[in-house]
Amino acid sequence: MENRNTMSDKLPGTHSNPGVLYENEVREPRRYRVLLHNDDYTTMEFVVHVLRSVFRKTEPEAMRIMLAVHQEGLGVCGEYTAEVAESKVETVHSIAKTAGYPLKASMEEVL
Repeated sequence: MENRNTMSDKLPGTHSNPGVLYENEVREPRRYRVLLHNDDYTTMEFVVHVLRSVFRKTEPEAMRIMLAVHQEGLGVCGEYTAEVAESKVETVHSIAKTAGYPLKASMEEVL
């Protein structure tokens, strides 16, 4: 009997069972955007401070994101794995609470 395996049957990551994850396949982790939300109390200077210290943004990047938060109600701070995004959201809330600001951060999955 003749073996009819094709070249793609032998290549890693190419299988005839779609939807089945094999042990040797690696998937990229899901990514999440961290967002800052506008409020009527947090100062622009504090938002810039948070963006520079928590998200390691340059002064121009921090200013651009802060203005988006102020003018559009929402600013994207970056994209991270779930664990990193959760940590950054918690850090923002902790720093804001300590400073007496109600600054809110959230995360959303990047689709």
